[in-house]
Amino acid sequence: MSGSMRPGGGPGRGPLAGGFGPGRRGPMGGGFGGHGMMGGGGKASDFRGTLRRLVGELRPERAWIGIVVVFAIVGVAFQVAAPRILANATDQLFQGVLGKYLGQYFPAGTPQSQVEQLLRAHGQGQIADMLSGMHVSVGVGVDFGAVGAILAVVAVVYVLSSLFQWATYYIMAGVSQRTVYRLRRQVDEKLGRLPLRYFDSHPHGDTLSLVTNDIDNISTTLQQSLTQVLTAIFTVIGVLIMMLTISPLLAVISLLVLPTAGVVTAFIARRSQTQFAIQWDRTGTITGRVEETHTGHTLVKVFGHQEDAVRQFAQENEELYQASFRAQFISGIIQPTMNFISNLNYVAIAVIGGMQVASGSITLGDVQAFMQYSRMFTMPITQVASIMNVLQSTMASAERVFQLLDEAEEVPETEQPSVLREAVGRVVFENVSFRYEPQTPLIEDLNVVVEPGETIAIVGPTGAGKTTLVNLLMRFYDVGSGRITVDGNDIRELSRDNLRSTFGMVLQDTWLFGGTIRENIAYGRADATEEQIQEAARAAHVDHFVRTLAHGYDTVVDDEAANVSQGQRQLLTIARAFLADPPILILDEATSSVDTLTEVLVQRAMARLMKGRTSFVIAHRLSTIRDADEILVMNHGRIVEQGTHEELLARQGFYAELYNSQFVEPLAEAV
Repeated sequence: MSGSMRPGGGPGRGPLAGGFGPGRRGPMGGGFGGHGMMGGGGKASDFRGTLRRLVGELRPERAWIGIVVVFAIVGVAFQVAAPRILANATDQLFQGVLGKYLGQYFPAGTPQSQVEQLLRAHGQGQIADMLSGMHVSVGVGVDFGAVGAILAVVAVVYVLSSLFQWATYYIMAGVSQRTVYRLRRQVDEKLGRLPLRYFDSHPHGDTLSLVTNDIDNISTTLQQSLTQVLTAIFTVIGVLIMMLTISPLLAVISLLVLPTAGVVTAFIARRSQTQFAIQWDRTGTITGRVEETHTGHTLVKVFGHQEDAVRQFAQENEELYQASFRAQFISGIIQPTMNFISNLNYVAIAVIGGMQVASGSITLGDVQAFMQYSRMFTMPITQVASIMNVLQSTMASAERVFQLLDEAEEVPETEQPSVLREAVGRVVFENVSFRYEPQTPLIEDLNVVVEPGETIAIVGPTGAGKTTLVNLLMRFYDVGSGRITVDGNDIRELSRDNLRSTFGMVLQDTWLFGGTIRENIAYGRADATEEQIQEAARAAHVDHFVRTLAHGYDTVVDDEAANVSQGQRQLLTIARAFLADPPILILDEATSSVDTLTEVLVQRAMARLMKGRTSFVIAHRLSTIRDADEILVMNHGRIVEQGTHEELLARQGFYAELYNSQFVEPLAEAV
C-alpha cells in the first residue's frame, strides 16, 4: 500500500495533533484511549504462569541448555572439590608445625599413640583428643613439597572450574540472545497482525516501552540470571554433600539457613513484585508522555501548554521515582538480610567447629574447608535471593509482553482467499452497518454503488463517518453486517495484502520514514526505476524543490521529517501515490497542507492520475470536489444526499447548507 499513513494513527493522549480529551478520534477514525497496557499497574496477575511461559520460550534451545547444564555441573564440581583438596594442605602445614613442636618434648619418631597416652597420663587429655584426629610425625616439620603439590592441584582445579564456567556463560549468552531475538520477532509480527483498534486504544509510548524496555529487561535476566540460578542450584547440592561428609552436625546448622532464607525472600519478594509491576507501568506512561510531547512540541508551544506539559511530566516522573525507589529499596533488603543470616551461620560454625577440632572429631583443615563451604553454601542462596529481585521486575515485563502477544488479532484470512489480479474498480457497499462501540450506532444500512473510473467525493461534518468508510473499504475494520465488494469480490474473501495492493492512499496526516527522498517516494513500488521516480516527482510538482536541496534525491529525511516543510511532506506523499499507480485511489484532504497555487497544479496532476481510475476523495473544502462524478453527503453515518455538485446545490438541502457555510457566510462577514 502506498500513501502517507503513519501506522496505527497519531499520539494517543494529551492536547496534541489538534484535539483534546480521551474521546478524540485518530487519523484513521479510531478512538484514542488514555490507559496503559496494565491499567492500574497492579502486581503480575499470574507469576507462575508467566514464568512457565517464559521458560517455554527456551524450548528451541533445549540442546544448548543441556550442554550448559553439563558444563555447569562439571564447573561446580571442580569448584566444590577445591576447598576439600585445600584442606589437605592446611592439615599438612598444621600437622608439620605440631610435629616439630612435639619433637622438643618427645624423641623423634615416637609413635603418635604413645604420645597421646603420655599426654593423658600428665593431664593433657584435651590435647591428646585433638591429636587423635590427626596424623602427626613427631620431630618431623612441614613437608613443603607435599604442600606445593596440593596447591598445584588446587590451582589446576580452579582453572578448570573457571573454564567450564566461562563456557557456560558464553553458551548461555547465545541461548538468551536467540530467545530474545525470537521474542522480538514475535512481537514485531504480532504488531503487524493487530487491528487498527488496538493502536487507537493504546498510547504509542507505552507500546514503544514494551518493545524496548520490557524486552531488554527480559534479555538481561535470561543472559545473566538464568546461568546464575543453574550454578547456584548445583553449588548448593554439591556443597551440601561435601558438608555432610565433613560434619553432619555443622551441616545441620548450615541447613537452618535455608528455611530462614526462604521465609525472608518470600516475605520481601511479595512486596517488591507489586512495586516492580507499578514501576514498569509508570515507565510506559512516562515514555508515552515524552513521545507525544516531543512529537507535538510545536502545538504544545502554540497553545501555551509548556507549563502544563512540564507539570504533567514532573508528576509522572515523581510517580515513577516513588515506584522505582520502593521497588529497589524493598528488593534491596534481601541481600543485606541474607548476609546477616550468613554471618550468624559463619560464627556458629567457627565456634562449634573449633570445639570439634579440640575434641579430635575433625581436623583443622576440615573446619577451614567447612567454613569455605558455608560461604559457598549461603552465597548462592543469597544470589538466588538477589535474583528474585530481578525476577520480580522481569515477570512484570514478561507479563506485559505476553499480554500483547495474546491480544485479539485481525479476523483471520480465509483458508482459500480469492485473488483480485487486475482490479477494474467497481466498488459496492451493500447494507453496510458498523459501530466502534456496540452501544453507539455509527453507520447503518449504507448502500453505495461506485462504477469503474468514477470519482466519488465524500463530504460531511466532522464525525459523519467519512474516514470510517475508508477504514471499512481497506479492512482496517470489518463491517458489522452487510458486505463490501470490489469487482464483485467480497473483500472479506480476499487476503488483506491483495486487497490493499489495489489501493493508493494519500492522507492529510503525512508520514515519511527515516531515509532518502528517493526511498520515500519509492516506498510503494520497490522496483521503480530512477526515471519513474523522477517522473512521479515532476507530476506531483516536487521535483523542483528536491533539486534545490544539497543532495537532491539522496537527501535524508529523519523519521519526523523535520528538515522538510509540512507542504513538502504532503507533496512527497502525493508523488508516492503517483509512482504506485494503483487501480483505486483514496485521497483524504490530500492537498490540505499546500499553498493555493501549488494546490491548483497538484489538482490538475491528480486529475490526470485519477483519469480512468476509481477514486474516493474525502474533502472538507467543497471547492475541490466540484468535478466529482458523484458526491456522497454523509451525516451521522448515513448518506443523506447523493448527486453531482450542481444537482445537490439545486436541491437546497444539507450539501447546499455546507457549501454556503464555506463561501456565502465568510463573504457576508467580509462585507
